[in-house]
Amino acid sequence: MDLLLWRHAEAEEGSNDLQRPLTARGEKQARAMAAWLHEHRPKNLRIIASPAVRTQQTAAALDLPFETHRQLGPEALVSDLIAVSGWPDAAGATLIVGHQPALGQMASLLLAGSEANWTIKKGALWWFTNRVRAGETQTVLRAVIPADLSR
Repeated sequence: MDLLLWRHAEAEEGSNDLQRPLTARGEKQARAMAAWLHEHRPKNLRIIASPAVRTQQTAAALDLPFETHRQLGPEALVSDLIAVSGWPDAAGATLIVGHQPALGQMASLLLAGSEANWTIKKGALWWFTNRVRAGETQTVLRAVIPADLSR
C-alpha cells in the first residue's frame, strides 16, 4: 500500500477553525503540489480530505474526485488516519489531506515506531510505501516534498 500525507496549504487566521480558507500563497502552494502529484502520483489513488475549508481547497487543487471524512478534522488522532486509510492492509494508494499534529504523529509512527510530535510543513507531502521483504514488513519513505520545492 502507498500512503501519501498532504498537509493543507497555508490558511488565513480566524476564530472558526473549520471555516479558514487558504491564503493567496496557500492557493499557489496547493496548485504547485497538485501539479507535482499529477506527474508522480500512483495509479488508482483514493483521495480523502478533512471537512475543513482549507483542506477541501487543498484537495480541490488536484481537480480529481475526493472523499470527505469528518474524522480527519483538525482534532484527528493517528488512529483515525489509520482507520480511514486502511493502512497498511488496504490495496492501492491513499492520499490523506489533513492537519497537524496527526499527520506528523503518523509519519513518526511509520518511520520510528512510536508517535512523536513531528512537524509536516504547510503544503508539504510525505509518501510512504508498505512492503514485505524476506517475511519482514517494512515501511519505506518514498518522498518528502515541501511546498516550495514542488514547483
